[in-house]
Amino acid sequence: MNEIALGSDPVAQAAHRLVRAAADRVPCPPVRDLIGSDDVKAAYAVQERLTARRLEAGGRITGRKIGLTSPAVQRQLGVDQPDFGVLFADMRVADGASVSIGELLQPKVEAEIAFLLGADLAAGPLDDAQVRAAVAHAVPALEIVDSRIADWDISFGDTVADNGSSALYVLGGPAKPLSQFEPVEAAMTLKRHGETVSNGVGAACLGDPLTALAWLARTALDVGDPLRAGQVVLSGALGPMVPAAADDVFTADITGLGSVSVRFGASTDEGTPA
Repeated sequence: MNEIALGSDPVAQAAHRLVRAAADRVPCPPVRDLIGSDDVKAAYAVQERLTARRLEAGGRITGRKIGLTSPAVQRQLGVDQPDFGVLFADMRVADGASVSIGELLQPKVEAEIAFLLGADLAAGPLDDAQVRAAVAHAVPALEIVDSRIADWDISFGDTVADNGSSALYVLGGPAKPLSQFEPVEAAMTLKRHGETVSNGVGAACLGDPLTALAWLARTALDVGDPLRAGQVVLSGALGPMVPAAADDVFTADITGLGSVSVRFGASTDEGTPA
């Protein structure tokens, strides 16, 4: 890959710090000392540099993830808006497959709803009706989040720059159209080794997961990279995220939708892609 030109550019310096942390598998200090804690423009500039680097290396974008959809988390970080990150093809893990814990730094798991788009969201009012109509179907999902920032010591700027603290995602089934499933009414239970470790509801995600999707559609259009048919969008967590360790098995059940699971193997396991 091309090396990131550093110089005195704080965006380039922040991107380089995150790249090295991922490559060395050693968490780094926060990047807010370079770009600030709440400079939205600078944070997304770092994310864009990392996305471009990944595309240059042959990566393929498959969708987006929405984060900071919980009012409690927004208050914790002192922000009043969600954020987003980019999903790549090599981030997807097959339902029920094993993930090597050694490939991650400090992973956590959260249960979400994934929307698969059947139409572009690149023009129009992007209101609730248009967004709902654009969804081909929904499936239960797990997002494996993983901060490159040591000890998850993150501000809004840190997590945005770090691609929304993303790592991997798992899609379950069965797929259901919105005529058969209402996201806001969903109830989620996340279990580890059969023991409940997180609960939540659709209304915990910006009041309605479809509201989160509409926010992303408008934001993506504003930044010149609108959502397209065929992409997957992770709604944001329906409940608290849970730390993961070797040999953990997580299963999420979402009422009216289905289930999804993943296992964390030892450091020597290779993991199983989708």
